[in-house]
This record gives sequence, C-alpha cells and structure tokens, in this order.
Amino acid sequence: MTPPAPPSNPSKSLHTRAPESQGLRFAFLNEPPFCYRGRDGEVTGCDVEVARRIVNEIGAGPFVPVETEFAQLLPGLADGRWQMTTGLFVTGARREIAAFSRPIWALSDGLLVRAGDPRGIDGYSSVARMPGLRLGVVGEQEQHRTALRLGISEQCISTFDAYDEAAAAVAAGAIDAFASVAMAHRGYLSQRPNVGLAAVDVAVGEKKAECGAFAFKKSATELRDAIDGALAVFLGTADHRALMTRFGFSAEEVDRVPSRDE
Repeated sequence: MTPPAPPSNPSKSLHTRAPESQGLRFAFLNEPPFCYRGRDGEVTGCDVEVARRIVNEIGAGPFVPVETEFAQLLPGLADGRWQMTTGLFVTGARREIAAFSRPIWALSDGLLVRAGDPRGIDGYSSVARMPGLRLGVVGEQEQHRTALRLGISEQCISTFDAYDEAAAAVAAGAIDAFASVAMAHRGYLSQRPNVGLAAVDVAVGEKKAECGAFAFKKSATELRDAIDGALAVFLGTADHRALMTRFGFSAEEVDRVPSRDE
C-alpha cells in the first residue's frame, strides 16, 4: 500500500518557529512517507503519526509539528525551537549533541536514478567505478559519509538542502544519482509515477540497514524517558504494524525494529 498523497505543489516556505500555542513542538522534514503535508494540509507520515500518538498518550500535547530543513533539526533542539525531531539515524557524533529514543525504524539505503539509465548504476560502488558520475546527497546526512567510505570522491558529490531539490537535480540531469534511504525514494515515486525516475536498492554488502530514533535535547531526560516508555509498549503491537503498513512498510521492514518484548 502506498502512503497517502502529499499535495502536488507543497509550499517551499519553512516555518522555523512553532505557533505560540503551548504544546510539544515536533520538527519534521517534507519527506514522505516519514513526514509530509497531506492534500488537506494536515501534517502526517509514519514518524508523525507514531510521535503524535505517543506524545498524546503521555500527556505532553498538544502536538505541534514544525517544518524545517535537515541541517536545522539538531540545532533547533539546542536552542529550544522544538523539543523533539523526526527520526534520525543514531550515530556516535549525534549522541554527543542530542539524546535519542529507542529505535523506531531500521532502514536500508537506495539510489534515485533516471529511469532506463543505460549505465546500470546499482549502488555506491558502481558510482565510484564510473568516471564522471555525480552523486547527490542531502548535506550532513549519513549517505554522504557512506559515499566517501565506499570510494566516491568529494569532488563527485553534490550536496542539497532538501530531498526535493536533489530529486529534481537527478530529473534534470545535473547529477546521476541521489543517495537517501530506499523508503524515502519509494515514497517519493509512489506520488510521482510519471516523473521519469527509478529507485535502486543498495546491496546489504555495501551498507546494512541502520536504526533511527526520535531526537531530544540532551538535558530533556524526563521527556525522552517518558517517550521511550510509551514506545516500548507500542512498538510491535497490531496497531503499530497497521500504522506502518499504511505508510508503505513491509512486514519484514517493521520486524527489523526490536519489539517491546525483546
């Protein structure tokens, strides 16, 4: 099942501060199926709906989504623009500046390429082997570091502020492939079947699926612990599985995340 459709022309304006109403401010990116605005303008997505449910369950609401760019997610925690972010891959460097919940998903990487590309791009290594190819990444995401580790030179990598910008660069021929999580590519293409792009899953041998979690300010231990406790009860339930399936996750992908009984 494909995720519910976002609007055909989402707004480019990003709200860097939430409304003045009280509540828990949740920073999100326009990146289906994790977070996006539906046709009615309501913010939805698997990360949003899990967070909304858990925040309301622990009594920390109302739930106030705030749209931003990737590079602002962790700085916004530090300066109080929001109290919680959409799921991020958990790394040692990020743990130095933020606290994380238990994992909410485990995702593998993929490349977005032009449909019918004759060069047979099938992963990071194939891009590294082909002289002149350019790879796009969203700045500061883990795919940038993975590309460098697997032999793609910095000179062959273009960075973008947001997913839509990188995808548009592939479509325009400005870059040859765009690295992100495979699920993000699937969510993007499910809403744009005629865009002329295709997704290629990166082989497990190049990069295994990695866990992501909600992020919090390091000092917000009480909030993080409350969210963690509610997640421990919710993850792995029939309701959780139904929610993730609604946004395009397979049973195998849901099962990558440890359940409440493990």
